[in-house]
Amino acid sequence: MADSTIITGQYVQIEQTPANAGARLIARIVDYILMVVYCFAVVVCFGFIADSIFFDNDLLVILYFIFLLPVILYSLLWELFNRGQTPGKKLFGIRVVMKDGTRPKLSAYLLRWLMLIVDVYLLQCIGILSILLTKNSQRLGDLAAGTLVIKEKDFRKINVTLDEFRHLSINYRPVFPQAENLSLEQINLINQTLFRFDQERPVRIRELAGKVRQFLKINPAVSDEALLQTLTRDYQYYALEDI
Repeated sequence: MADSTIITGQYVQIEQTPANAGARLIARIVDYILMVVYCFAVVVCFGFIADSIFFDNDLLVILYFIFLLPVILYSLLWELFNRGQTPGKKLFGIRVVMKDGTRPKLSAYLLRWLMLIVDVYLLQCIGILSILLTKNSQRLGDLAAGTLVIKEKDFRKINVTLDEFRHLSINYRPVFPQAENLSLEQINLINQTLFRFDQERPVRIRELAGKVRQFLKINPAVSDEALLQTLTRDYQYYALEDI
């Protein structure tokens, strides 16, 4: 089931498809296998070392803990440094993202990792039920962190399309609130007019800007082209705000 919608500069809607419970479960099994293999290798290595070198028991426990940290932090480290993918997730083409399609921050990854204690390690049935029953297939950690696990193909589309909105900074504020009242078809017409470069372009821009001023009941002291460009940015702002 699709959840978040990303609207591109051409106003094409990109839907994020949450990964199903089966794919997530098998991906986690793959990760568990890798963790078990690593733990086995650590135990074997320490067995050889303990036979040849004397270690104080307390020191041995500390060393064990240090070498097992990669297992304890497995999900957190992989997702943080591999853009939301553990080896299991990468194998099955799924990835962790925020609900708006962007890459999660450290706080989101950390919260997901902490919640593993509840919905995977302590109450596995709760985590699975949460994925099966929630609208966007989210375990408790996802609900708490505001994340989704989606199919990789959707993430690639979102990455490409979000680049088109880089001109909208975090502090951007719309100049014309009336832009929110424009329809998708009207914005498409404005874009087509702005990006069609021929001899008739100035005339078309002037005529369209006049109709826009009349329709929105605005008459700012800016050029016709600047007005149309600003309206498209303002429309994008409101479109993204609704995602």
